[in-house]
Amino acid sequence: MFVQPVDYFLAVWFVLAGLSTAYVAWDQFRNNPEPVVMKWGFILVTLYMGPLGLLIYVLADKEPRPGEHEAFTKPLWKQGVGSTIHCVAGDATGIILAAAITAALGLPMWIDLVVEYVAGFAFGLFIFQSLFMKSMMGGTYWENVRKSFMPEFISMNFMMAGMAPIMSFLMMGSDMRAMEPTELLFWGVMSFGVIVGFVTAYPANVWMVARGLKHGLMTEREPEFDKAREGRREHAHNGAKAGMVGHHAYARLDEHAKPRHANPGGNPGPGHHGSGHGSSHGDGGGGSRGSHDGHDGMEPDPTVPQLAAFGGVSVLALALGMIAPANWVNLALSARDVGGAIMPPGMIMDRDTPAAAMLDMAAVHPRLITASHGLEVRGDRELEARMENGVKVFDLETSVIRWAILADVKVDAYAINGQVPGPRLHIRQGDRVRINVTNRLPESTTIHWHGLILPNEMDGPAEITQEPIPPGGSYRYEFTAGQSGTYFYHSHDHVDRQQALGLYGALIIDPANPQDEIAADHDYVIQLQEWLMREGLTFPSMPMDGGQPNYFTINGRSYPSTDTIRMKVGETLKVRFIGTNNGFIHPMHIHGGPFEVVARDGETIPESARFLADTVNVGPGQRYDVVWQARRPGKWLIHCHIGHHTTNNNVEEKGGGGLMVVIDVQP
Repeated sequence: MFVQPVDYFLAVWFVLAGLSTAYVAWDQFRNNPEPVVMKWGFILVTLYMGPLGLLIYVLADKEPRPGEHEAFTKPLWKQGVGSTIHCVAGDATGIILAAAITAALGLPMWIDLVVEYVAGFAFGLFIFQSLFMKSMMGGTYWENVRKSFMPEFISMNFMMAGMAPIMSFLMMGSDMRAMEPTELLFWGVMSFGVIVGFVTAYPANVWMVARGLKHGLMTEREPEFDKAREGRREHAHNGAKAGMVGHHAYARLDEHAKPRHANPGGNPGPGHHGSGHGSSHGDGGGGSRGSHDGHDGMEPDPTVPQLAAFGGVSVLALALGMIAPANWVNLALSARDVGGAIMPPGMIMDRDTPAAAMLDMAAVHPRLITASHGLEVRGDRELEARMENGVKVFDLETSVIRWAILADVKVDAYAINGQVPGPRLHIRQGDRVRINVTNRLPESTTIHWHGLILPNEMDGPAEITQEPIPPGGSYRYEFTAGQSGTYFYHSHDHVDRQQALGLYGALIIDPANPQDEIAADHDYVIQLQEWLMREGLTFPSMPMDGGQPNYFTINGRSYPSTDTIRMKVGETLKVRFIGTNNGFIHPMHIHGGPFEVVARDGETIPESARFLADTVNVGPGQRYDVVWQARRPGKWLIHCHIGHHTTNNNVEEKGGGGLMVVIDVQP
């Protein structure tokens, strides 16, 4: 499933990468005259770098016309490309394989980087360089390892110096799906890392080619081709004798017509990392398959101070690339710790940010959605109890749904019984109730009965009064309602996340004596909530950087999709404000005259202490019952008096948004 816009881009990128790789593979084995190991080098690099790899191949290596490969690849910059291709093909293969394995094993990011470096260096040196090139280099395998060590060390250091920060910052950035090998984003980061690693390794490879430490592009032709061309070489090259390019250097003939290798600067040419290559080259740019110079004539010419300085700088660059990111991201975390979490834009994350904080702040993953509802499905629907031996039984089930808060806006929510808010539980004081809670969330949860006096084991705080309800698990709450008034229930496990995503509902308890109820012609419950939706994803809104909300709902809807309360002049309305809001205070105001505050936090206020007001500050967890009388006809608002809270993503629609409800009073 595509979750972010970058996923669509990556899908196109990898299709282009596949097509580019197929073309390079076809052209290399059908048309391009070079050794097999270089053919595979370009194929692998194009696989990793996509269309950029194809571009490099066409500009630097693809023979433009028959017989021109030697002259076409002669410039030093192209030879540097060939050397870098050979480095990246081997090293990147080891790095990518190691990254996938360490992520699957759940190793911390810093260990991941170390293992990637070791794997990349080992694969590049022992397999792609010394083993795959052995038949071309001549000498024993261990001689080739020894001679290839320093060039491979320098090249690998610079490559990893570029790749390591890319992997650190992008894998531990806002979208940590990049740490999961099962996600497109992981492979996208690998591809981008290889591109940056190619760029950082290229200058060092140009220098090593010029100094005879590494080979560049090579030409290898069949003898039949050379015979056919022999009569045309001198004219084609203006009479100049030029050796075929090998190991990114050029072979030339001595007086005995024995092929030797020279680099573009006139120094003795390199083999692979200072070793011989598997082509012998004739004059005029021709070459033939079959004979090998081995290490003969391969005399790298850098001085010891030059080599030491270059090696030292490569180590410094590597250390900077590997260690510096630890100042900004928590490299102690692993893919298993963060679970592919996607962080909200603007959240401050640093080297001390724990995985638990990231998971709490993370977006609801769209792959977890089990149902999607439009405006036709309401929240806060009263749930009918069933009777079992005199006990009122309610069944609640949590799940992840997509919920419409406006006609054109849906949020990803944690719901109870498929609705936001969860179903209203309406009971009477003295009732014995049993509530069976089944958890279908991807994380544990519990339910707390806010404001009720209960046996301790029924109170609901996770790991304090009960073990959390695991995904797929159930828990039975049972108690006798000893109070009356306006209450609510909500999650008490990862509260800042789960309640902010919709895990709450109203609990209305009528007094045992109906005469104790403060009567009104209409009764309306208002449950408040804030939402954070960015870039198509829903995050739990919190009063912190990156967590500030941009949508606000009353009973799961934003104005103008909220209810309209219809009354007549002279009628009274009891409004039950419930602070299901998770982290913000809402000054709730009613137009058209003051209301009487008759209850607070479920407790009826004595008649002598009741007071008139037109605004009450409803904080998280608070409840106010107020009675308002319709004095005049017209449309009167109930709304939060913080202007931003009456907008939808900072925009007013039909006169407002968010926390607004219209009271339509008729004469």
